[in-house]
Amino acid sequence: MTSRNDALIDAEANDHDDDTASLPPPASRLLLIIALFLVGMNLRPAISSLAPVLAAVRSGTGMSSATAGILTTLPVLCFGVFAIFAPRLARRHSSERIVLYGLLILAIGIGLRSFFGIPGLFAGTAIAGASISIIMVLLPGIIKRDFPDQAGTMTGVYTMALCLGAALAAGATVPLQNLAGGDWRPALAFWLVPALIAAFFWWPQLRRNAHHAAQVHYAVRGLRSSALAWQLTIYMGAQSALAYCVFGWLPTILIDRGMQPLAAGFVLSVSIGVQIVTALGGPWLATRGRDQRAAIAFMLGMTLAGLIGCLYAPLDAIWPWAILLGLGQGGSFSVALTLIVLRAPNAHVAASLSGMAQGFGYSMAALGPLAVGVLHDLSHDWNTVAVFLVATLIVSLIAGMGAGRNLFVDATVERLN
Repeated sequence: MTSRNDALIDAEANDHDDDTASLPPPASRLLLIIALFLVGMNLRPAISSLAPVLAAVRSGTGMSSATAGILTTLPVLCFGVFAIFAPRLARRHSSERIVLYGLLILAIGIGLRSFFGIPGLFAGTAIAGASISIIMVLLPGIIKRDFPDQAGTMTGVYTMALCLGAALAAGATVPLQNLAGGDWRPALAFWLVPALIAAFFWWPQLRRNAHHAAQVHYAVRGLRSSALAWQLTIYMGAQSALAYCVFGWLPTILIDRGMQPLAAGFVLSVSIGVQIVTALGGPWLATRGRDQRAAIAFMLGMTLAGLIGCLYAPLDAIWPWAILLGLGQGGSFSVALTLIVLRAPNAHVAASLSGMAQGFGYSMAALGPLAVGVLHDLSHDWNTVAVFLVATLIVSLIAGMGAGRNLFVDATVERLN
C-alpha cells in the first residue's frame, strides 16, 4: 500500500498525470495555499454557528424540537445528495470557477436563512449545504492536481482549516448575538462575510484553466458489490452522524442541564477546536500498526467517554470530557478519510470509493440530528438520546472493525476514452 497520501480523493476521477508541467509557480502556490485555507474555513460555520443559538431560534420562531432536528439535519443531507453533482459540473466548467460560484452561493444561503423567517431558514440552509457539498468534493481534486508531492500535507492543512472554521463559528456566534442586542439573526448572517472574503482570495485562481483540455475519463465497476466498501461507508456515516449530533445538539443539552448559552457555545467550540490535534495525528497513528482497527477502537473509545461525560458529568468538570470528545471525533473523521486511501488499490478506485463513502455516508449521517430531535420530543429528556448515541457508536465500531482490515476493495477500472 504505497503512495496512500498521493491517492487522496480525486473528485473529478480524471487522469492528471500530465499536469505536472502546468503546476503553479511558487508565488502562485503560496496564494493558492492561502485561498485553500480560507475556503476550508468556510465549510463548517454554516453548521456549527446554528447550534449555540438554536434555543433562541426556536424561541423566536416557535419551532419544535423535531422541526429544529430537521433544520440541523438538512445541511448534512445536502452533503450526501449534492456530492454526486460536483464531478459532473467540473467536466463542464473548471473546478476553480465552480468553487468561486459555490462560495458566493454559500454567502447568499447564509443571508437568506438569517432574515427571511422559517422559510428562509430552511431554504437558506439547503442552499448553504448544497454549496458546501460541491466545494468539499472538488477541493481534494485541486489539492492533488496542484500539490502532487504534498497531497497528504495539504489535505492535513485543509482539514485543519475546516476544524478551525467550525470552532470559531461555534465559539463566536453567541458573543455576536450579544453584540446585536440578543438578536440571533445578525449573529448567523455574520458568517457570510468570511465566505465573501474567501471568494475574493479565490478569484485569481480562475486564471488557471489550461489544464482542463483533453481529460481521460475512467469508470470504476463493481464497487457497490464490495462488502468492504459498504463497511467503510457505514463507518463514515455512523461516525459522521455522531459528529453532527454534537454540532447540532450539544449546546442545547448543556443549556438544559443548567449551563449558560455563552458557556455552552464555548464548550462546543473547544471540543471542535481540539479536533485539529487528532485530525492531523489520526492518519499517522492509523498507519503505524498492521491495520487500522486499533486506531479506530481508540478514537471511538475516546468519543464514547467524552459523550457520557458531557451528558452526565457535573458541569463544573465538563471541560476534560469535552476535550476527550473532540479528540475522539477528530480522529474518527481523519481515520475515515485515511481508510478511503488505504482500501483503494489506485487513485481511480479511491475517487469512486470517496464518492460512495461521502454520498451514502452523509445521507446516513443526516438522520442523526433528526433522530435526536424526535427522540427528545417523544421522551422529554436526554436519556433516550444517550442510548441512541451509544447505539450509533457501536454501529460505527462494528463497521470500523471490518473497514479497518488490511484489504483492498473489489473493483475494476475501465478506460472510457
